[in-house]
Amino acid sequence: MALITEVAFHAHMRKRKIRGYVFYALCLTAVALGLVMLAALLYNVLSEGLSRLSWDFITNFPSRFPERAGIHAAILGSIYVVSIAGLVAFSLGVGAAIYLEEYAQKGTFASFIQLNIANLAGVPSIVYGILGLEIFVRIMELGKSVIAGGLTLALLVLPIVIIASQEAIRAVPPSLKEGGFALGATKWQVVRRLVLPYAFPGILTGAILAVSRAVGETAPLIVMGALTFVPFAPDGPMSRFTVLPIQIFNWVSRPQEGFHVAAAAGIIVLLVVLLTMNAFAVFLRHKFQKGTQW
Repeated sequence: MALITEVAFHAHMRKRKIRGYVFYALCLTAVALGLVMLAALLYNVLSEGLSRLSWDFITNFPSRFPERAGIHAAILGSIYVVSIAGLVAFSLGVGAAIYLEEYAQKGTFASFIQLNIANLAGVPSIVYGILGLEIFVRIMELGKSVIAGGLTLALLVLPIVIIASQEAIRAVPPSLKEGGFALGATKWQVVRRLVLPYAFPGILTGAILAVSRAVGETAPLIVMGALTFVPFAPDGPMSRFTVLPIQIFNWVSRPQEGFHVAAAAGIIVLLVVLLTMNAFAVFLRHKFQKGTQW
């Protein structure tokens, strides 16, 4: 009887190992397939666009002639719009996260707000474009301007900033806050001097990654009226604008091969910007975590 039980046990363990190997192979295949597709995409973009990259391409404005077309207006527009979106989303997102985690009473209302924030993070980006068109362009009469585009993208990334900030605040050890209260600190003093410094690396990383998403968004800005051809640089918050993804979309939709090459070069610039922002987020997180001593 014992021998039969031992044989059955070993057979069961072999089946579990085989299933584990099969699952591991499937996961490895999925990762390899994604990397192969990414490598093919990067090879296609780099092979077409590297020859087009130059200082003139960065400093020139869009043109009807592919060899003269540049991304100067799109780069400036992206900088202005993303700067406004980052400042607004960071301010409102961190404030909302502090309120929800440290001040709001746990109950039905707080749970309702939390559920809606989580749902808003998954709403398609084009819905935010419709919302921005109605609120900022029409109701607030900001027009199809830089500030309207920045506020629209701020709405898009705001739920992500709130969720990331909440997770960073939740990671603060309760003993740290309890120690502050034991020393006679007020609620705001504990939040400002203990909770925020400890959670700041996570908050900053989440905010930068959220803003890096905004850099590559096209649909919301097209819906709210961003231009596809801008032969001038934005000169203020009420100026008309375009951004890199919209400029790339405009070139890709053209029939001339020269514009397709320019679009590939624009994609390279956009990828460099996104990778730089992500690397900067990792660097800041490491720096602040290393500099925080308790």
